[in-house]
Amino acid sequence: MEDQLVQVLANTQLAAEGPRIQAELDLKRAQTNPAFPLSLANIGRHTSVSLEVRQVALSTLRRFIESNWSGENDDGPVIPIADTAKDQIRPLVLDLALNFDGDRKIKTAASFVVGKIANVDWPEQWPALLPTLLNTIPTGSDNQLHGALKVLSDLVEESLSDDQFFSMAQDIVKVVYDAAINESRKPALRALAVSVFRGCFDLMDTVKDEHPKEVSAFAEEALKGWFPFCLDILKLQLPERDPQSNTQPDSWNGLIALKFQVAKCLLKVRSVFPNLLLPHTPLFFQAIWQELSILESSYEQLYLENEAQGRLEDADGLPYTLDFLVLEELDFLNQCLKAPPVRKELEAQLNAHAGAHETPWLLDISKIASSYGRITLEEQQLWDIDVSLYLAEEQSVSANYTPRTACGDLLIKLGEWLDHRALEGLYAYTKSVFTENASWRRQEATLYLLNMLLRDYLDCGKALSPELSQAYLELVNHAINQPQESLLRARGYLVAGILSQCNGIAANLMDQTINAITSADSELVQAACIKATEAFVSSDVSGVAGNTQLQAKIVGAISQWMSTKDMTEIEEADDLLVTLAESLRAAIRIDKRVSVSNEVPALDLLFLIAKHGSNNWQVTMLICETFEDIVQSMPDPSAYQALCQKVLPSLTGAFNVADVTSNSPLVIFAAELMASLTQYGSEPLPPGFVAATLPKLTRLLMESNEGEILRPGAESVKYLLAHDHEQMFNYHDENNRSGLEVCLHIIDRLLGTAIEDNAASEVGGLAAELVEKAGHERLGPFLPQLLQAVANRLATANTATFIQSLILVFARLSLVGAHDVVEFLTTIQIDGQSGLQVVLSKWLENSVNFAGYDEIRQNVIALSKLYSLNDPRVAQTMVRGDMIIPTSDRIMTRSRAKQNPDQYTIIPAPLKILKVLIEELLSASGLTSAANAAAAAAAEFADDDNDDDDWEDDPDTIDLSLGSTKADLMGYLDANNMRHRDDETQQYLSEFFVAAARDNVANFGEWYNNLTVEEKGKLSEMANSQQS
Repeated sequence: MEDQLVQVLANTQLAAEGPRIQAELDLKRAQTNPAFPLSLANIGRHTSVSLEVRQVALSTLRRFIESNWSGENDDGPVIPIADTAKDQIRPLVLDLALNFDGDRKIKTAASFVVGKIANVDWPEQWPALLPTLLNTIPTGSDNQLHGALKVLSDLVEESLSDDQFFSMAQDIVKVVYDAAINESRKPALRALAVSVFRGCFDLMDTVKDEHPKEVSAFAEEALKGWFPFCLDILKLQLPERDPQSNTQPDSWNGLIALKFQVAKCLLKVRSVFPNLLLPHTPLFFQAIWQELSILESSYEQLYLENEAQGRLEDADGLPYTLDFLVLEELDFLNQCLKAPPVRKELEAQLNAHAGAHETPWLLDISKIASSYGRITLEEQQLWDIDVSLYLAEEQSVSANYTPRTACGDLLIKLGEWLDHRALEGLYAYTKSVFTENASWRRQEATLYLLNMLLRDYLDCGKALSPELSQAYLELVNHAINQPQESLLRARGYLVAGILSQCNGIAANLMDQTINAITSADSELVQAACIKATEAFVSSDVSGVAGNTQLQAKIVGAISQWMSTKDMTEIEEADDLLVTLAESLRAAIRIDKRVSVSNEVPALDLLFLIAKHGSNNWQVTMLICETFEDIVQSMPDPSAYQALCQKVLPSLTGAFNVADVTSNSPLVIFAAELMASLTQYGSEPLPPGFVAATLPKLTRLLMESNEGEILRPGAESVKYLLAHDHEQMFNYHDENNRSGLEVCLHIIDRLLGTAIEDNAASEVGGLAAELVEKAGHERLGPFLPQLLQAVANRLATANTATFIQSLILVFARLSLVGAHDVVEFLTTIQIDGQSGLQVVLSKWLENSVNFAGYDEIRQNVIALSKLYSLNDPRVAQTMVRGDMIIPTSDRIMTRSRAKQNPDQYTIIPAPLKILKVLIEELLSASGLTSAANAAAAAAAEFADDDNDDDDWEDDPDTIDLSLGSTKADLMGYLDANNMRHRDDETQQYLSEFFVAAARDNVANFGEWYNNLTVEEKGKLSEMANSQQS
């Protein structure tokens, strides 16, 4: 079988599709042969077979083992593997992982196979595995040591359970420690040993909550030896390199890998056991500071003067290039700045000098940050080719985290800690750089650091002193007047813009910046000026708001710049398109009346950007928000009509050109703009508006299946009805169907089961608006048919927004005719059940998940009216009540949850209505938000309540100490569906419950007795607050 498999495996790598697919089918069929896994293992060991085929064999074996070795497979049937075959395979692949003396890719592939087997078999079926590894590591050859460490690494990461780790931890830590400190071993192998030790901390992190004392004691004991070792490694200097060479010496690779793993290990200790590292931070801080100072010249020669290859990892995934080491050490330096022992020492030095500008360490750290913050030769060349990449870094959206961005983070951290003193220290160093006429790269780097620091200042609402702004302005003037250095000029303009945002000091450079958009000889400088212009206009500088001359100048400059470009070539330049959109938005906001101007093409340019950037969600979001602002700002119907005349041809043109059955970004974008245009329309709408828009919208809604088109399309029709139902109902299409009939056809399609819930989530609002505006008179026999269709679709709806949309049809009808709603629902049947039973059940189960102030308020009032009817048919309707909490204390896995789904009490609908209204009363009063705020405040207090024996803040995946992070998080919270205080709803519900209790509305006293203790307590709190 092996010979056949070798050929099949080789064929799976062919470029030709036909033979490759056939080989994959043959391989799948071969899996049922009992000899299949053992044959793969033997092929992996055959030295006569090509390396590529051996790798494929081992990869195939790994996947086969993953699916079948345990005898369980969630993704399909299991192919049984005989125990005799397993007994043969285990030693074969372990021997290959440990002893193979060839290409490391084979050893790595074999170690992956061992790891997958160990996940299932170790320790019960493979008890000798770990002892074999632990015995091999101290005495084996370098080759065997490498294999054993790879397998051990996989074992620690994936196979060790909590209990197993406790029993074996000491042995594992000792053996990898001995390997790491053994100077006779290659540095790369020692790095691998440190990597295994670092992996142990992930396990310790998992178990420390359950066994805090034991795990902390073990870690403290283990680290007693590791901390001195780590310090010694960090202090080791790299060998001298040939200054004539433009590549990293091979002799550095292993040592850099070792240093990198040590720094990464210390960062892991910082995240899991911060207090164990804390006393040692001053020594580590000093060692890394010194190393970064020493490595400056080598970094410059490799990455600034030459294009040395960076970001490289070896076959084991260990980084070994200098840029990786610098990046890791900068991150560790940043973390050390949060350590009280480090801060105490640095603050003492700071206080010993007359000012920040005279404090040596502050000047030195500015020097280090500017050294590694310089633009590399590779970046320079990339940005010259593609300015969008430059703008991506500028907007902090680049996924490429580099030493330059790490230096920016370092300065931001200093600013958070030292406030204005960080700026003073940076300025003192920056001034010396410009005075000494240092290289343009260093000058640019110091201004880049200022840029990053000021951006965080703006996010945090901090002020910048006019004196410091003026001092920096002199340096900015120098930068923008360096004709030979485009990157320095670009940085100067960007800093000018942000200085203007801080306090307006640099506002006199606005005109020069706008002029440079078209006059600068560098495209990169032009792009920077477009971005800086947005900053100038967004600042509170006097003379900007309402300045139509300035507005025309900005729009003219951007228009001239765009006219020189082939827009199809920059369709993929996402960040350039975003920058253009942001700057145009800022210009339009100067005076939004420009939107209807024929002389200043601001809106035309915006739509042109949209046309070429419709695939970019950020571009479309920016333009949609801008357009919405414009429509909302139209002061009167005549202005709105002028706007419609300007934009409708473009919008309807997009619908004409595109295939609406496809998910075209341009159609989606046009549909979103149409929704904004109709939402804020005048009342009545301009003459002919419905005739111009409804045919296009009808085509969209009757032909497309895409939710991103159907949702805004349905909204648009709803707004047409809301603003001018007379024009809608008087309209007739080419088939002489009235606007009412057109709406009914649209609703009928959107309620069909062929349309997904998410796609049809706006149909309820449209149906409710039609019922409200058309009434019984116009709808006649169509009304019960429409309501029946809504009820039928509600029965099968699963998505929260769609359910809310459909329920609101009945809720809005209940506001004026609750009895009629009950009467109607009682007369219809849905899948053999009463319509009242189906609709009320869905309504009451989902009410607490409603979103939107108006929607929640309408729902609350509708439910209160249903309750107040005291209709026996409602009282006899049984619905889901409170969840029954299981008494078992077993952990609820997914499989157990499937076997034991949540159970609920069954209660009468009036009681459930009261429970829902009590919950809504709590939400409307803001108590839930207050509780969340209190919890957040308590967490913040806990973070702040630390003294010299703890870190400045707790580690996390995001740095919560950065002002920009706080702003992003707050924006995220505000943007999500969080209930906030609603005084109007609270007042209504308070009056409802007071009246219900006083007058025993609908037997309130009886229902009250069936409420829970917590619910009664909430009503009591409300009653007491009303009395006080």
